[in-house]
Amino acid sequence: MTPSLCNADAATFWAWRRWPEFTHLKAIAATVVIVPIVGFCEWDPNQPLDTEETLLLSVLRAASESRTPDQTLLVTPPLRFVVGPDARCAFAVDVPTAHAFIAEVAASVVTDGFRRIVLLNSSPWNEELVAAASRDLRIALRAQFFTIHLSALGLDFHARRAPDHSRLIKAIECGGDAAAAIHLRGLLAEIQAHPPLAQGGRIFPAQL
Repeated sequence: MTPSLCNADAATFWAWRRWPEFTHLKAIAATVVIVPIVGFCEWDPNQPLDTEETLLLSVLRAASESRTPDQTLLVTPPLRFVVGPDARCAFAVDVPTAHAFIAEVAASVVTDGFRRIVLLNSSPWNEELVAAASRDLRIALRAQFFTIHLSALGLDFHARRAPDHSRLIKAIECGGDAAAAIHLRGLLAEIQAHPPLAQGGRIFPAQL
């Protein structure tokens, strides 16, 4: 049996939907679109370079499959890069390139009518960029942008911030982390329940 090209929940994975299906989607503006962002880092010589992606998508799939009936989610294919240079990172790109990559994908999502976008990031080296891109895109695209980092779910690849990697290693060995998936599912529910932006997302001088 040929393995899947992406560890995803079939019901929510954007790339596995046929184009006619999008014409029948309900409550598009309330749907939460998740953009996974994964890096490649030699954080452990005993683990493959795509460990971040494997773990993040496993947690995301578990959260998606256990969502409540009123939760409407769509997940885009993952964006694969890490901001560099860093001796431990592979396939590094500069900040302007990474920012433009996120912006291009986000603009496409917003053009399709979706207004709630989550940048779900696994790499500690991408955290500052993802947070900055989220703020920039909120202004540029007049849509709601949220950031969730894998480290905030208790699975941190940064050696200095999390010297004890016992939970991380266990999650990798087990193919996921139930507590992280429950936490993520709750955050996504909160995001979907968040009030829409006022005035169509426009930011007026009085609000600055």
